[in-house]
Amino acid sequence: MVCGTCPSGYALTGVTTAPGICKDGDPTLVQCIPVGSINLLSVCGACPDGYRQVGSSSVPARCGTADGGHMSQCQLETFESHLPDPSKGGVLCPPNCAGSMPTPGQGTLQSPPKHLPAPPAPKDEK
Repeated sequence: MVCGTCPSGYALTGVTTAPGICKDGDPTLVQCIPVGSINLLSVCGACPDGYRQVGSSSVPARCGTADGGHMSQCQLETFESHLPDPSKGGVLCPPNCAGSMPTPGQGTLQSPPKHLPAPPAPKDEK
């Protein structure tokens, strides 16, 4: 979080007024995230370059009054290149990444007996 505005290369993800923290004139405290660091992000205002908008909402509690409190859900335009190639199959995790796995439904513990033994008969104490 920084006071004022996000630095170049960062997108605004939240804003509030914090005069107790931001004491040098502008009392605006902003939350920023580096552009391109994640595939999906929610930003206040329009999506940054390299992202396309996949949704939007009005969230003035998070985005303040700038742009009417508009928040955009953005997806990195090169997102598809990070997905596995379907023609090459895929590594499923589990089982491929964790070694041998137990048979589904068997678990790792021994199954309980189907019938519990009868409780012992009470002893007469006289």
